[in-house]
Amino acid sequence: MSDLSYQNKNAFDVLSEAELNEVSEYCEGYKKFLDNGKTERMCVEYAVSLAEKEGFKPFEDGKKYKAGDKVYLSQKKHAAIFAVIGTESPEKGFNITAAHVDAPRLDLKPSPLYEDNGMAFFKTHYYGGIRKYQWVTRPLALCGVVCKKDGTSVKVNIGSDPGDPVFMITDLLPHLAKDQAQKPLATAFTGEGLNVLLGSKPDNNEEKDKIREYVLKALNQKYGIAEKDLFTAEITVVPADNARDVGFDRSLIAAYGHDDRVCAYPCFTALLKTKAPKKTCVCVFADKEEIGSVGVTGLRSDFMNNFLLALCDGYNSRIAFANSAAISSDVAAAFDPNYPEVFEKHNAACINCGPAICKYTGHGGKSGASDACPEFISKLLAIFDEANVLYQFTELGKVDQGGGGTVSQFIADRNIEVLDIGVAMLSMHAPCEVAAKTDIYMLDRLCKAFYEKY
Repeated sequence: MSDLSYQNKNAFDVLSEAELNEVSEYCEGYKKFLDNGKTERMCVEYAVSLAEKEGFKPFEDGKKYKAGDKVYLSQKKHAAIFAVIGTESPEKGFNITAAHVDAPRLDLKPSPLYEDNGMAFFKTHYYGGIRKYQWVTRPLALCGVVCKKDGTSVKVNIGSDPGDPVFMITDLLPHLAKDQAQKPLATAFTGEGLNVLLGSKPDNNEEKDKIREYVLKALNQKYGIAEKDLFTAEITVVPADNARDVGFDRSLIAAYGHDDRVCAYPCFTALLKTKAPKKTCVCVFADKEEIGSVGVTGLRSDFMNNFLLALCDGYNSRIAFANSAAISSDVAAAFDPNYPEVFEKHNAACINCGPAICKYTGHGGKSGASDACPEFISKLLAIFDEANVLYQFTELGKVDQGGGGTVSQFIADRNIEVLDIGVAMLSMHAPCEVAAKTDIYMLDRLCKAFYEKY
């Protein structure tokens, strides 16, 4: 092939044996991050604990910070910002990475508990873009928090530890599923049918709803809560399984929540390793991306904007924002040879070929896209090449087949240049997704180069 041609490189053809050992070691930390962060609240709490061990302190609005200071802001315990203060003036701009830490799941309804025919169930309302059939007949865990009217809160986590009981959504046996099997996949399973089985043992001290009462007493005994407390609870249903290696070579990771914690973790760990940067470096953990980045913890809100403005106190924030650069780090769809018909192979990402760069997002003619400027992309690529970072360019499927959005458009709304770069993965939005270890490691290297060199 001539020097004029370009072809993606596979990490296993480029990385040394020592680097491949680093990949494995790095991903052990990532698997712990996943297992300890099955909800956005748990994810933020775990990341804050790691940051504090590295000297990060809670951000104080109005305080003057000096170069090298490390701060974090927890936004309603669902989102977070971590920053290392640079040596240059804020007017030189910020280097920002942003990823979301919410993931598709099932949330409990406000009044979830009911009994029917000798069994107790929780009713759910799904969150984000799920394929409902993937959530039935698999072990599930209950994770979240109950906030009581006396101001106290209780953490709930049942099903993730090996000794815990798990929960499940039942399905029809094939012998009775003739009518179900003839329905389109999108309608064969309904949202109202995603009811979580809790148990079948009656409380014989009660006269009615004996199984329901057994569940209430079990919750009260373990967490000190009553049914009324479920009104103010935030309890989610997530897969009970923890992250596992995939394949004889252990080159892949199967887990719940790769989208988008597989990008959040490298953005975060790269920042922890960033020492004395010129520009102030910022890592944002956003919430609610899966439902449109809404609410006070989503990036449509002003929480990131206000944090940056606070760091600009005494400086011209308009100049600071205009000189800033951002990587919106969200996952891409890796080419799946089992479903080639939905991909455009010349512009599809492949596993083990490095983080996937998506110049523009959106769907159906770039609707809702953030379209990065070529000058900005060129400057970033020069930095990545100097740091020996693998990368590839991609789109999300065929033009008329689908598409999607990220938080990039909300960063661009602040007049901050932004480009989408993330890990390509298989089975996106499924309860168990698959990502390549080399791509996760390479995104950490990419973010570190961005923080230090842009």
